[in-house]
Amino acid sequence: MQVLVIEKKQYPFHKVCGEYISNEVLPFMQRLGLDFDRLQPARISRLQLTSPSGRQLQIPLDLGGFGISRYKLDYELYQMAQTAGVEFVLGKSVEKVHFDQDSFTAELSDGSTYQSRLVIGAFGKRSRLDKHLNRSFIRQQSPYLGVKYHIRHDYPKDLIALHNFQDGYCGTSAIEDDKYCLCYLTTRANLRKHGSIEAMEKKVLHQNPFLKQIFTQAQFLYDKPEVINEISFAPKRAVENHILMAGDSAGLITPLCGNGMAMALHASFILSSLIIRYHRGELSRSELENAYTRQWKKQFTSRLWIGRQIQRLFGDPWLTEITVGFFRKAQPLAQFLVRQTHGETF
Repeated sequence: MQVLVIEKKQYPFHKVCGEYISNEVLPFMQRLGLDFDRLQPARISRLQLTSPSGRQLQIPLDLGGFGISRYKLDYELYQMAQTAGVEFVLGKSVEKVHFDQDSFTAELSDGSTYQSRLVIGAFGKRSRLDKHLNRSFIRQQSPYLGVKYHIRHDYPKDLIALHNFQDGYCGTSAIEDDKYCLCYLTTRANLRKHGSIEAMEKKVLHQNPFLKQIFTQAQFLYDKPEVINEISFAPKRAVENHILMAGDSAGLITPLCGNGMAMALHASFILSSLIIRYHRGELSRSELENAYTRQWKKQFTSRLWIGRQIQRLFGDPWLTEITVGFFRKAQPLAQFLVRQTHGETF
């Protein structure tokens, strides 16, 4: 079986991502041969939730997780894939994908084309390909944008924190090399109102005393943040025009739940097992697509729905204060909801 990966950037590179991964993925990644001792991710076992006024809740994470940058993890997986014989085309993007007579043709930005029996769409939250495929969610305007930094500051390494502010929330967690990922979600309206990211951070995010302390005392390691627009949490389809979607291309869990990377890895595990059966002749194309759709829904649909419902409890300062106050008195319920956004080891 020949595998070709087409990536518009050059490894390694940064992505807007919370960079926390639930421990549910550890057995799978260890079977792939990932050397965690060498990568030295941060080990995370507690969750902190704060309101805009600074009220806080801390609970243990039953399964726990680890923090590692996409810059380091993706580059490691890229090198492992090369060793395994995977071919890469880097620095070029896929503009169109056509399916005809049981075969795909991918058209690249430089005019070249590639044929394949199968295509996996792992192009993230939003892409030109979504427009080309006329996916339903792409026709709905989304108000959200994401901003990410890497920082150094004095904070417990075993703690992932979600700090709320007006119309958004900010996650911070340790990664490798004594660094932390700081990634927040807010609205374009918030940005337009204040004119720039820096002004918005000072006027809005600093209202939360935890965030003000971070932004005024931490060492920021980027000259400028990574930013992504038009983040949509609308339902998507796991198979679109016979393309097998994986990761955020198939469905995006709200960042408040902090487990998108684990979902992407679990989807790749499900999909790879089915593709092997397809290449052995054990499944037809339609059987492959139906089995993947069915297994994807079984594994992730409830997680995504719960994530959307939880997100509604945050953003408005008054509602956020009530929610944090309620969960302070009902910590078992808070732990139960966190468990619903995570899966079992695989």
